Amino acid sequence: MKQLLAFLLLTVMLLPCAVLAESNAVPMDEYDDEIEIVPVDDYGDEDEVVIMDDNGSTALPTYQPLIYGAFGEGVAELQLKLAELHYYDGEITGSYGDLTRAAVKAFQSDFSLLQTGEADAETQELLFSTRYRPLRLGCTGEDVRLLQVRLTALGYYSSKLSGTYLPSTQEAVYNFQMCSGEIPTGQADVDTLTLLYSEDAVSYAEGMASLPDVTPAPTALDMLDAAPLTPAPTVEYTKTLRYEDKGTLVKTLQQRLTDLGYYEGNISGNFLGHTRNAVKAFQTQNALKADGVVGEQTWNALFNDPDARSVDDAPKPTPEPTPVPYAITVDVNNQVTTVYGLDENGEYTKVVRQMLCSTGTRSAPSDVGDWVLTGRTARWCYFPKWGGHAQYWTKINESIAFHSVIYSQVDNMALKVSSYKNLGKRASHGCIRLTVADAKWIYYNCGAGVVVTITEDLPADPELRAALKLPGLDYSCMLPIITPAPTAAPEYVSGAKPPMPFKTLKKNSSGEAVYWLQCKLKELGYYNGYVSGTYLGGTVNAVKAFQKANGLTANGTADEKTLRKIYAQELATAAPSPTVSRTPNATPSFTPAPAPTATPAAQ
Repeated sequence: MKQLLAFLLLTVMLLPCAVLAESNAVPMDEYDDEIEIVPVDDYGDEDEVVIMDDNGSTALPTYQPLIYGAFGEGVAELQLKLAELHYYDGEITGSYGDLTRAAVKAFQSDFSLLQTGEADAETQELLFSTRYRPLRLGCTGEDVRLLQVRLTALGYYSSKLSGTYLPSTQEAVYNFQMCSGEIPTGQADVDTLTLLYSEDAVSYAEGMASLPDVTPAPTALDMLDAAPLTPAPTVEYTKTLRYEDKGTLVKTLQQRLTDLGYYEGNISGNFLGHTRNAVKAFQTQNALKADGVVGEQTWNALFNDPDARSVDDAPKPTPEPTPVPYAITVDVNNQVTTVYGLDENGEYTKVVRQMLCSTGTRSAPSDVGDWVLTGRTARWCYFPKWGGHAQYWTKINESIAFHSVIYSQVDNMALKVSSYKNLGKRASHGCIRLTVADAKWIYYNCGAGVVVTITEDLPADPELRAALKLPGLDYSCMLPIITPAPTAAPEYVSGAKPPMPFKTLKKNSSGEAVYWLQCKLKELGYYNGYVSGTYLGGTVNAVKAFQKANGLTANGTADEKTLRKIYAQELATAAPSPTVSRTPNATPSFTPAPAPTATPAAQ
């Protein structure tokens, strides 16, 4: 075995970038911020470490933690054990990639461990001491078929040996547990499987004969109907399946479609016309988009939805469409990402949040155009092509994503300070970098269906960039310094007299008079920038345009003559000046909004 593993490892090492060639960024879901990150190189060559206690006795083996990106004999042994328990169906490569992590997470879920995807010591100790995978409604695989074979031999099961855990298998397990004196649940946990495959397993005839008053008692199926189980999702989605795909996953798909009555062909593992038509029929019956592609939504409807409709069931009603709450514009020219909400007319005009960002450089620009979020996210991601990690990854398209600034490792204190200081500049390889708080807001609030517009056509807006000035960095926690709340913005009243007496306003002036000037110029159609109360380049250009259109010297300075011309209508009326009241500050804040209770890309 060691020679075989050594050969496999040598093969992997000779394949360039074999572990990380699938994409430019690797999601690293559900990392806990408190987890200690263990280096993955320099693993020992021994199968296991044997520890002697004080009396010279052999203690239990200890396990070197294994994480994403690790490689070595320990990873190969991990893959072999996962394959033995039917969690892993990939090649034994010795490389800890996406399939291995998904298999570890599935095992951790079944055994009530923290689902990190890391094979820590606790996970490995339990894994290598376990003989069976817990089975329940929706599970598929050879171990399910063997369960059905054993239940058939004992007289509990008489249906098709399908390898899929359907209600008939659930009823058989329920009856076996009842006849064996166990608490009947219909789920084949490790204890049930151990008893089932032992010499002490009782047959259906023996077990039912030992039960009192069998005849008048309700059947096991009646009991299940009276107190339905709530099966947990057990067939985890791993990748999209489409026309001309091949392999074990396609066989699993075909078997499930057969069980539901949509597919009558051979379980060939080839995704061709008959399989695509069966998928479309299932999607139509279950109120899904009938495109013949098995993405995450269709997969979960097939395997993880207890209300999946068969070909003979009534079709699911088409769900009422709900409006997507947000739309996002990435302004490359100003390096600002703006989230818009719906206004009273159902249009995306209401500014919800504005954030400094870093888009792609001129040599590696961000993908300009309109993109629709798919809902794919990851708590952490890794960029094998460029190096580094990031938090709160939200996929935009196949090449780019929103994510936080860059870290050298999965550690909040490992921030690459330069990536933070470069916010507001073109600095990424195409992705949209944000502060951690801003990336987290998008991660939690902007799901599938949100349209992202990336544009280089918006005019320069120096007032907006100044309003979004980046706070300094608190090096004790590697997060932005929390600054005092800025003074509330003034209230502008259209048609009312402006602040008096007039004073000359020019570049770098600030205050209430500038705020009113910007609001009035926006009303007149000369100013399209951010109303900040600070007189910068955008305001200078707007004043110049007004002066030129009204026969004044176009110098961009709002002297008294210019101001009287701008406010001519207000000054001609007897309307009193408004009583100025304070309103909530319009300046964007870096404090994230509360989250609603609701493949990877280049950096």
